[in-house]
Amino acid sequence: MTTLTQVRPSSVFVVSGGAKGITAQCVTKLAQHQPCQFILLGRSQVLEGEPDFAQDCFEEAVLKKRIMQHLLAQGEKPTPMSVQKVYNKIVSSREIKATLAAIQETGSQVEYLSVDVTNVTELQQKLAAVAERVGKITGIIHGAGNLADKLIEKKTDQDFEKVYTAKVQGLENLLSCVDAKQLEHLVLFSSVAGFYGNMGQSDYAIANEILNKSAHLIKQYNPDCHVVAINWGGWDSGMVTPELKKAFAERGIEIIPVDAGTQMLVNELHPSHRDSTQVVIGSPITPPPRTLDPQLRSYRIRRRITVDANPFLLDHVIAGIPVLPATCAMSWMIHACEECYPGYRYLTCKEFKVLKGITFNDTLAKEYILEIQEVAKDGSESIEFKTTILSKNPQGKTFYHFCANITTVRQLPAAPIYENMDLTEDNIITKTGKDFYQNGDSSLFHGAAFQQITRVINISQDKITTECFWSEISLEVQGQFPVKWHNPYTTDLSTQPLWIWLSHLHQEVCLPGKLTYSEQFRAIPCNEPFYVSCDIIHKTTTGVTANYILHDREGKIYSRILGAKAVIAPMNLHKPK
Repeated sequence: MTTLTQVRPSSVFVVSGGAKGITAQCVTKLAQHQPCQFILLGRSQVLEGEPDFAQDCFEEAVLKKRIMQHLLAQGEKPTPMSVQKVYNKIVSSREIKATLAAIQETGSQVEYLSVDVTNVTELQQKLAAVAERVGKITGIIHGAGNLADKLIEKKTDQDFEKVYTAKVQGLENLLSCVDAKQLEHLVLFSSVAGFYGNMGQSDYAIANEILNKSAHLIKQYNPDCHVVAINWGGWDSGMVTPELKKAFAERGIEIIPVDAGTQMLVNELHPSHRDSTQVVIGSPITPPPRTLDPQLRSYRIRRRITVDANPFLLDHVIAGIPVLPATCAMSWMIHACEECYPGYRYLTCKEFKVLKGITFNDTLAKEYILEIQEVAKDGSESIEFKTTILSKNPQGKTFYHFCANITTVRQLPAAPIYENMDLTEDNIITKTGKDFYQNGDSSLFHGAAFQQITRVINISQDKITTECFWSEISLEVQGQFPVKWHNPYTTDLSTQPLWIWLSHLHQEVCLPGKLTYSEQFRAIPCNEPFYVSCDIIHKTTTGVTANYILHDREGKIYSRILGAKAVIAPMNLHKPK
């Protein structure tokens, strides 16, 4: 099957926007990797011969001076616009010729068609003539695009049409000329602006996100075609000036080196990636800091939660019934607050309480409502939210399930060091890994999605230190509670050492009640070890209070939960009622 999507000498690619800029450099790299045939499309005209005044003149200032002299000699009054127009024609023609020469040097066949992809009639005529000469077109690389960056209130209908039609109408027109069922490759040059959004590029973001969705739809109907929408970040090319590079650096946005980026295109066209329909190559776009609107807003998000939509719930079953982990409720609150203000990261969660919880039995509500109320804003530095998850029964009665106060920040503080770290092994508990789980009434009830504590390093009356390892689960299993900055699965895992401490020293088990104060400085690692130090603060016959510190081997903290309160529970949590 994979031979169908291998680029080979007989491949014929139509490339929109392929004669200039980054698209041209990508095509040249592809030709170097596998010489084949390319039909490059562009709106610019190729000059058969350059005017005498432009011969051997490559400096911009000198060439523009000669253009002015030429216009004066023609009896025309040169203006900056008229000079620039002639200059652009000359430079554009040179770039197209250079691209054609570079591709020909690889042993590939290449030709250039001057055509606007938004003009479907002309495009159909010219591509039909090409198909008669070269045979079946096997691939399309859609790199055409326009920019009209400005704030949305300043955009005109013409701006939108210019940007939108090149991307979206251009793709539609290309597919009206070439039957998608005959294609072996369809590559859409999209942008991180479509994936993340970007200030001043609402039209560009819309157009590129339509390309992303189109790729998935086309792949669905043409599974044998290698379809990919590449969401490119900013390239280290002429369009990114030193000033823009500086602005990107200040926002933490990395630019793509040309050699690396063009090789990534070649890599993406390898048959092993034929089922990767959308890829993001580039840094996330975060808006620049600005003073927040002081108005305090409120939001309401509705969600229907089912076991079928969230397979991980089968790994969190108490007394035979799936129960939503408290950390998943916290994660929903955190990620919703982050999404209210892109670029802001969760730092603290205060007074998180399990009120009624969510159990997947006959008490399950048809939908759950997350209410978010902005409480305070500190300039552009931080936002504090009050969050509540609730539901209503058919009679209109309200039930409250979880609540918390969440703070997001523009800039995270440096991760502190856990001063009381002790990784000295005492060999008191020799049980390891899977043996801690589903192995009797006093063992942990958690399934694979929430495992595992790999070993207990030491245990005492006031502390337990464990090594943990969370193997990443698929997005399908994560369902409506995906891992982002906050990871609900590793956070749940980090509270499990207290269960072992209680079971070993007091022959008791517990369930979460209240997480007084949580904060996160770094992403908790997946598929590699991390450590949880659980410091016991207070123990009674009905509950226990503890601090959980998640850190690396050097003591640098990922996150911590302070003043967590757990409720002593019956020992038979595994057994159905």
